[in-house]
Amino acid sequence: MQSEELAVEKIALYGLGTETERLISQWGGGPKIIGLLDGFREEGELYGYPIISLQKAVEAGVQQIIVVARPGSCKVIAKRIREVCLENGISVYDVRGNDLLEIKEAKFDFSGINVYTKRDLLTAIDKADVIGFDLFDTFIGRKVLFYTDVFYLVESALKRNGTEISGFASKRIAVEKELSVGGAPKLVEIYERLLSEGTIDGASAKELAKLEWEIDSSLFVLREGMTDVIKYANENGKIVVVTTDCYYSKEQLLGMLGKFGLDLWDDVFVSSEYGKSKANGLFDVLKEQYAGRKILHIGDDEYVDVEKAVEAGINYYRIYGAKDLYESVGCFGLEESAINLSDKVKIGLMLSKLFSNPFQFDADDNRIKITDARNIGYFICGPMILDFAFWFKEKVKKESMTNVLLCARDGYLMEKIFDKLGLDVEGKVVYFLTSRTAAIRAGIESQEDLDYIDSMKFFGSDDENLRTRFGISIEPGEDRTQAILKKSEVQRINYKEYIDSLGLASGCTVVFDFVAKGTTQLFLKKLMPQELCGLYFLQLEPEFMSDKGLKIESFYTEAERDKSVIFDNYYILETILTSPMPSVDEFDEHGNPVYASETRSEANLVCVQKMQEGILEYVDDYLSIVPEEQRVINKQLDEAMLSLVGKLEITDSKFRELVVEDPFFGRMTKIVDVL
Repeated sequence: MQSEELAVEKIALYGLGTETERLISQWGGGPKIIGLLDGFREEGELYGYPIISLQKAVEAGVQQIIVVARPGSCKVIAKRIREVCLENGISVYDVRGNDLLEIKEAKFDFSGINVYTKRDLLTAIDKADVIGFDLFDTFIGRKVLFYTDVFYLVESALKRNGTEISGFASKRIAVEKELSVGGAPKLVEIYERLLSEGTIDGASAKELAKLEWEIDSSLFVLREGMTDVIKYANENGKIVVVTTDCYYSKEQLLGMLGKFGLDLWDDVFVSSEYGKSKANGLFDVLKEQYAGRKILHIGDDEYVDVEKAVEAGINYYRIYGAKDLYESVGCFGLEESAINLSDKVKIGLMLSKLFSNPFQFDADDNRIKITDARNIGYFICGPMILDFAFWFKEKVKKESMTNVLLCARDGYLMEKIFDKLGLDVEGKVVYFLTSRTAAIRAGIESQEDLDYIDSMKFFGSDDENLRTRFGISIEPGEDRTQAILKKSEVQRINYKEYIDSLGLASGCTVVFDFVAKGTTQLFLKKLMPQELCGLYFLQLEPEFMSDKGLKIESFYTEAERDKSVIFDNYYILETILTSPMPSVDEFDEHGNPVYASETRSEANLVCVQKMQEGILEYVDDYLSIVPEEQRVINKQLDEAMLSLVGKLEITDSKFRELVVEDPFFGRMTKIVDVL
């Protein structure tokens, strides 16, 4: 941004790096600079100007703030100061002239960005002698949204070890920024400075640096498709190097790359080893090492990997990091829902899958695609299901439930999730064999019960209704009610045989159902001596059960349900929460289950299994990253992520062939008809 382009009298510059110093010198006697802003310093002086707080900038009548930072950092800063600036009529721009307060519309395709293909990149590699790769966000990603999220994880780890540091993460960021002005610190040097300020007691700089490396490196993921690019360069006789800004050591990075199977580097140029970043000399070191050779640098950052490479006389090829792609589509509209560390991990995990591949632009329509059903489980359904599990676990604990019945078939996957989370009960947690059909066949005791069941419309003939719901056929003239009640007497004895075999303790017993009115619980109540309490994800038509004496609490209350879009999208969760076994229709005289005939195809079952594997992978990743005290339920974000199932293009053919079956009502619905 040139000084003559500024139409305001008073500005503030946000950023304390050497680029701010250079910008000031370029402007000379240009616009009136009131002061310098920073997220972690509010006093002192630098480059001949006072460092001031945002509030003092407002009081001084600042009309515009120019953010002098990398594009990715600009967006974080803008979000931090947005509300105050809007309230006080202060415009915010970056040095490239972009309006940072402008809200980008959520999109679900890559229209409007410069696209490229892997073939384009390989062609550029063919023309060079030395291929330099940036590291983080280029071919190594993290399972968090921002790299600074790592510092909050370190802070939590320190607290668990008894070291309480007020504002640790902010202080860690501030020291790194301070030491990076004109230099490139090692991680241990950052912690030595923190210790010198009396910030941390009871730990050495080496121990703290080791802790951060262990936490950060556990979050690393290899970006899809980049291994092929690196191997292509190596196999075609190119000198292949890493050129990266990083406070970790060369030895650490080489060890990490080796674990990913990437041990084919000719050299690693890391800023902390040379005391120079890409913005202030690291590219010159690279040029000196390979003087007279054509160098191509590949990276994601518009500033250091593009602008600074050009300044150094090095050719560049920019690929998009996962966060670049996320921001290019208006963050799918998720940004306002992401509030805390838990939320940022949820989004980071999504990006590690959805935008792992930087080469997604081959299709003419530029639609964002989900090519593997496993990822539908991982980031479409996983966040909502795990948050429901957190709620369920807390309810069981708070109400001191004795037993938990994870009812088939919805309870099949939930049992696996609770094996990971744990449910603390005095009695038992069991995968309980039941179904609406099995409970009804055993629980019908009167004409009133039968009238209730008949009020639920069956899409088929009367004979089909009898066979499906009640497991009987009747002869012409035979009394329908008596035939059903006679069958029920036998089934009641058989079902109780199964229930008794479980050895459930007396006391309040949870009945888990996912989405239901409560019919199964209503008829189980007639079979079991324990008090039953339903904990559901969502109760349909609760008014229908208001006079039935059932205790039911659901994750989504009526008020929440009516204000949310969960009705539009919960079907995808129901499709996944199922068992590989058919539905239980009834029990034999020994209390063994009698299953319905399997109507799902093998391809259908395999697809559901893949989605369940994705959910369990998400659960493992989330639990391994987010400390227990920071696991926060956020239904708004979960819903927004779940709704992506209908907004992104799903190309997995097996998923598109799924059929949602509800034999109790005689309904079969193709999944594509409800997307």
